[in-house]
Amino acid sequence: MRDLSAVAAACPSLAAIALFALALGGCQTTARSTDVTGSLGGPLAARAELPPAGQGRVGVDALGERYRASPKNVEAALAYGQALRANGQTAQAVAVLQAANLANPGTKPLLALYGRVLVESGDFKQGFETLSLAHSPANPDWRILSVQGTALDQMGNHAEARRYYASALKIVPDEPSVLSNLGLSYMLTRDLPRAEEVLRRAYSNPSADSRVRQNLALVVGLQGRFGEAETIVRADLPPEEAAANVAYLKQMLSRDGSSSARSS
Repeated sequence: MRDLSAVAAACPSLAAIALFALALGGCQTTARSTDVTGSLGGPLAARAELPPAGQGRVGVDALGERYRASPKNVEAALAYGQALRANGQTAQAVAVLQAANLANPGTKPLLALYGRVLVESGDFKQGFETLSLAHSPANPDWRILSVQGTALDQMGNHAEARRYYASALKIVPDEPSVLSNLGLSYMLTRDLPRAEEVLRRAYSNPSADSRVRQNLALVVGLQGRFGEAETIVRADLPPEEAAANVAYLKQMLSRDGSSSARSS
């Protein structure tokens, strides 16, 4: 069995990419949000959300003007924060949402998006704590529970993270985004057979996207079943996309092998 820590050593961003909520998408907000199943990276790993209005830079700028005209407006802050996040401007999204939360304390949609962006920026502890305020034990949000689980995994609290995933799955049994998070949690603790079992459950769900496929393929490949992993990656994809994903899978597994050799 290949050592997962070798993969992380070869590609330091791997663990962070893997656990950025894998179900990070979908914290309930009044801004447009799309559930995002977690991924280990690769050419097709990240389906960036479009800004809630307009397209690209033009849409972000327009939402920025709306926000600056009324910085205490919850809808304007949510839309602008979501657009900045989708555009990769995470630090600016954090600043905007922090200010919006100070101006509108206790507003759950703002807390949900702010906590999510904090986790994405690597501030796992504050992100987790903020998300705890965005819902309640009496009315839990499964999406927030899943993101909280990813934050705990990033902080090394894997057993606690899995309790959060279990709570989310009680609300939405077999939800592939939550199962993807759970599977990658097992991968991070080197329980690859269990990770594969959970990721296969996620992959069998018709609503699972290509990122679940990539995660499953990597876990299978890490166990030495490279041909099977390649078959999983290629399934139902156009030839060009399949070739790109196979190339990325081989790159990850090659890095794992070279790192294992150096550490032996």
